[in-house]
Amino acid sequence: MEIVVDAYGEVERAMGWYCHLQDKLTFPFLARCIARRVTSPLKVGHEVEVLRMAPDEECEREMFVVVRWEREGLAVPFSQLEVIHADDETEEAAQDWLYWTNKGYRF
Repeated sequence: MEIVVDAYGEVERAMGWYCHLQDKLTFPFLARCIARRVTSPLKVGHEVEVLRMAPDEECEREMFVVVRWEREGLAVPFSQLEVIHADDETEEAAQDWLYWTNKGYRF
């Protein structure tokens, strides 16, 4: 993928993905939880509003987004979500990320 083609090492791959998603995702958008994660309170089928990318230092091992959760935001793994209502560019970027992670690629 051209997002990480020139990246040397884990940090550069992570920042390549972070910058790509930050540039392509239009916030807020609606997403649905598609996978249970022990580190996240979301349940499969739960719909959430995605507000923004988590800070870059939180995304050095995996991409996280901040969702509306109770009265505050909560960072959850982006791979746990599928976009259900967003613009085309956001949907494409999210699908790229899911494809990359589902293929087993890591930073």
